[in-house]
Amino acid sequence: MSTLHVFPSPAAGRRTLAGIEGVVPASWLGVRPQPETIPTGIPQVDKLTGGVPRGGLTEIFGPASSGRTSLLLALMAQATAREEVCALVDASDAFDPHSAAAAGVDLQRVLWVRCGEVSRFKCHVSRGRLETRNVKRETPRVEQALRAADLLLQAGGFGLVVMDLGDIPPAIARRVPLASWFRFRRAVENTATALVVVEQEASAKSCASLVLKTKRSAISTQQSATQQSASTQQSAKTRIVPTHTRLLCGMQLEIEVLNSRMLQRKPVRLATTSFESRASWVG
Repeated sequence: MSTLHVFPSPAAGRRTLAGIEGVVPASWLGVRPQPETIPTGIPQVDKLTGGVPRGGLTEIFGPASSGRTSLLLALMAQATAREEVCALVDASDAFDPHSAAAAGVDLQRVLWVRCGEVSRFKCHVSRGRLETRNVKRETPRVEQALRAADLLLQAGGFGLVVMDLGDIPPAIARRVPLASWFRFRRAVENTATALVVVEQEASAKSCASLVLKTKRSAISTQQSATQQSASTQQSAKTRIVPTHTRLLCGMQLEIEVLNSRMLQRKPVRLATTSFESRASWVG
């Protein structure tokens, strides 16, 4: 049996290629649409970043008292205000519900996953009898957090999933394999969920769609009521101001964008903004 091969002309080939569904010339490719975002609730940060992208991984990192938690609570407050359910994987069991409620977070819409000791039952035979005892084994908290975040992303239905590794030493956080971050990126993309990771140092590298670095630039304090009353009874020349009687009122914080896939072009200079975080009891 003979086979007849038909070779179309180049012009016919171009017409056929242009007619294939989903295949367009490179000159017809448009600009990639911007992803949907969740506003952080801080105008300065939203103006700089546009919010936290859905369907992507966002890293917020910085040292202690640098504004990581303030930014996180503001983001959770915005998500719960939109009647979305948030999941918080707390690797160090450091989440404070009272502070979250004061920041405007609706705790009824927050799933709090606390990582800690895991009980295991160990069985052994003693004198012909089977005995069972409860043995507590300290499973690595990072491992627990990774497993919990993976299950939450696979389950779906959350507007915001947060994995808080802020109190985990950077040396331990760096041991998380890059394959885990790629897995999270693949699990969250093309979904309406925003995945946020809070750390001391950035670890996700190229897997992150947005990387924010926090830094404290200044702090503001004021005298306590006891010190103020005592100061009025002393002259200005003999007044001694003990440092331990001053109360923290707020902090001046800076946010720096190190990487953002939402920008069509990388900025020539690092994008930075600042905002003030004040204590709830300050009028």
